[in-house]
Amino acid sequence: MAINLKNQIKEKVDQVSRLQTPKSESEIGQIWSHLRRNRMAMIGLAILVLFLICSLFAPFLTTYDPTQINLVNSLQSPSSEHLMGTDWQGRDVFSRILYGGRISLSIGFITVAIGLAVGLPVGTISAYYGGKLDLFVQRIIDIMIAFPGILLAIVIVTILGVGVEQVMIAVGISTIPIYTRLVRGSVLSVKEEVYVKAARSLGIGDARIILRHILPNCLGPIIVMSTFRIATSILWAAGLGFLGLGAQPPDPEWGAMLSRGREYMRAAPYLTAFPGMAIFFMVLGFNLLGDGLRDALDPRSRKYK
Repeated sequence: MAINLKNQIKEKVDQVSRLQTPKSESEIGQIWSHLRRNRMAMIGLAILVLFLICSLFAPFLTTYDPTQINLVNSLQSPSSEHLMGTDWQGRDVFSRILYGGRISLSIGFITVAIGLAVGLPVGTISAYYGGKLDLFVQRIIDIMIAFPGILLAIVIVTILGVGVEQVMIAVGISTIPIYTRLVRGSVLSVKEEVYVKAARSLGIGDARIILRHILPNCLGPIIVMSTFRIATSILWAAGLGFLGLGAQPPDPEWGAMLSRGREYMRAAPYLTAFPGMAIFFMVLGFNLLGDGLRDALDPRSRKYK
């Protein structure tokens, strides 16, 4: 009798926990409906979908090799043959923009994955167990946050060496303290909920409480932050490429294209205009989508709008 009662209580606790998590079709439908009504978020999503399609299908959208040098065609203005002109080595700028999108998107997603892979478990464990462990972890995070993110990334790239992979690691490491603090704050809030205390009083293991009751209810802030961090990572990677610490020639990375194109500002201003516009619109797309997701994932916002 007591066992059956305990199992029934556990089922009730699970039901309450699931109610707090936007997993049901109706809840996801409400989120999408609210996001769809946000015009700016839809514009951001459309921009990102366009970049994603152009990057994935770059071989079908252009017939030019982005790294092939043809000095005969150097510094040609935009035309029907070369939609965005050619650079100082005769390479087609349009094809380099398309293939450069692959590099920028890869950097954005991989750096966020690195930050989540470390920041999520560290922030969760630190907040859930608290005490000296939390104090120790937060002091390390304080030291990392004391350095400006881009400066920390530059230091790490200097140690690891230049290159796309090194930029991914450097920017990813600089993202870890941000995710750690975010996850810690979310877990501290959720772990005080009644259903979590009830689950703990029933003797449910810590791992199950964290994975089933706490983390699913922290997904909203994590998703929103990830969207913004992808944009920031792309911007930082472009900055490192501009400084010569990122992708190396002949890789078509937008920051590196900006850096070399500035030498031809008078003769060929399009060499800086097109990479700059690509960075601007991709970062804008992620920021607009992030703003929309922040509103859509907030139940209070959906209630009053």
